Amino acid sequence: MPDFADTRVSLAGTGVVRGIAQTGVTSNACLVTVGGITVTARVATGLTVTAGSILLMARLGSLYYVITVVPAAPTSTPAPPPPADSTPPDTGDPPPPPKPVTRTGTLTCVPTATACYRDGSWRSDGDPTNSFDLFQGRYGGSSFGRNTGAAFYGNKPHTLNGATCTKATVKIKRLSAGDFSARSATLRLVSQTSRPGGAPTLNETTSGPSLTIGSSSTFTLPTSWGQALIDGTRGGIAISIGSDDPYIQLAGRNSWSAAMTLAISWRRTS
Repeated sequence: MPDFADTRVSLAGTGVVRGIAQTGVTSNACLVTVGGITVTARVATGLTVTAGSILLMARLGSLYYVITVVPAAPTSTPAPPPPADSTPPDTGDPPPPPKPVTRTGTLTCVPTATACYRDGSWRSDGDPTNSFDLFQGRYGGSSFGRNTGAAFYGNKPHTLNGATCTKATVKIKRLSAGDFSARSATLRLVSQTSRPGGAPTLNETTSGPSLTIGSSSTFTLPTSWGQALIDGTRGGIAISIGSDDPYIQLAGRNSWSAAMTLAISWRRTS
């Protein structure tokens, strides 16, 4: 039977050590300084060793084996990796922009004053000046001039500035002046938001509802009129004609609580 006792080696001191090559590789070996002592080390096949190379070696008993060459120290500190959540994954096309938000509503505007202008002044011969009924035309046979009645809305419609008018209505009631046939007042847009000292400035015109005495109506105005009131370029609604007839009386604030109440339906997109 063979005796393998002579093949045993001591494993005392086995481990990885660091050394500095003193020579290149010759016959798969080189001289290496380890801890101040120069030893002969066997070099793994394929390694390129030059004098001065820093080597990692495995020690097995009294023999040293070069297992790798340590690269030179880095010239700069590597940049740290970005945080895991700093770069979102590429999911393809960007998301679409959010849809615009559209709001709607209706603003009710009670007139701050209703008044009637005649012969160079605002009438106060019946109701208070700022609660007077609205008249148009001239009473038959009267020596007084023609009437212009007006309702003013202050700055309330302009609080919708930037919105779009979708509908505008005004409440109208005809009172007892004039004949008993159904008649239409001629509506006008007024520039002023409150009763001026002189005559109101009249602008756009449209024919109002045909009403008999005592009847009332919620009349739909041109949408452009509501927009002008929102924008602040107009401030009131009047009744006025350039002739004496038809002579018409519409209720003012002192005669009917809903007189000339304006409702503006609006839309705003943001």
